[in-house]
Amino acid sequence: MIVVTTPTGQIGRQVLDRLLDAPDGAPGLRVIARDPARLSPRVREHVEVVPGSHADPAVLKEACAGAGRLFWLVPPTPSADSVEGHFHAFTEPLREVIAHQSIERVVAVSTLGRSVARNAGQISASLAMDEAIAATGVHYRALCPPFLMENLLGQTEPIRTAGVFSLAAAGDRVLRTCATRDIAATAARLLLDGSWTGQDDVPLVGPDDLTPEGMARVVSEVLDRPVRFQPVSSAEYRATLLRRGASEGWAQGAADMVDALREQGFYGAGQPSTPETAPTGFRQWCADVLLLAVMAPGSEG
Repeated sequence: MIVVTTPTGQIGRQVLDRLLDAPDGAPGLRVIARDPARLSPRVREHVEVVPGSHADPAVLKEACAGAGRLFWLVPPTPSADSVEGHFHAFTEPLREVIAHQSIERVVAVSTLGRSVARNAGQISASLAMDEAIAATGVHYRALCPPFLMENLLGQTEPIRTAGVFSLAAAGDRVLRTCATRDIAATAARLLLDGSWTGQDDVPLVGPDDLTPEGMARVVSEVLDRPVRFQPVSSAEYRATLLRRGASEGWAQGAADMVDALREQGFYGAGQPSTPETAPTGFRQWCADVLLLAVMAPGSEG
């Protein structure tokens, strides 16, 4: 039995689809869903559904009963008072389940930056989650992408109407990227393979050497309209998150994260690409995903 968390989320949904599409069939599938009504009819027909949050120890225990493999993702929750507290609230119930139930293998979404990132907000919290899970002794694979291409989907409106996207990053420094499709493909492959053992990171670094300004040129060419990159400071980013309803703790963690990325460079040019796990190039993603989103009036990622 494979358990999938965040089955309606950007990554979890793709993981679940790939497991359902497996040519040799997947073992039994079970999902934990806050809102089961958001699951597709196909999923509801073929997958066991446990309603609730995987931060709830009772829900997680029920979902993992008799299961041997787990896809794990801590969902971002900007209303959370504390970044560290948010990750801890999800991780501790998982540690209990691993200790007392049948889970043998966990595949989790983490981040690049291990042994490098310091005081990096959400990134530091994610890496601490990995260490806490690994300390249980479970067979573990931490999927480690850099900046997600899909982050740009939240800016389809300014791209469409003003020809601009904003990032809290230096315009002239390489920013490594990854498409969520590649995260999902790697996760599904590992979940379907019951032979791997031990604990390891799996970097997922796309093939591009693009700066944000270079990304803007690619977006312009794919959309056939001028699009420019606009840098914002960590303070501006923090203020934007607060205006959108984030807690002080979450917004400060995000500001700390972008400062660490800028100062410590662990999403930068020093990270080698990993074509075996992250083959999707930024131009291809723009043609396949961003173009359709920008052409759909009124849509946001």
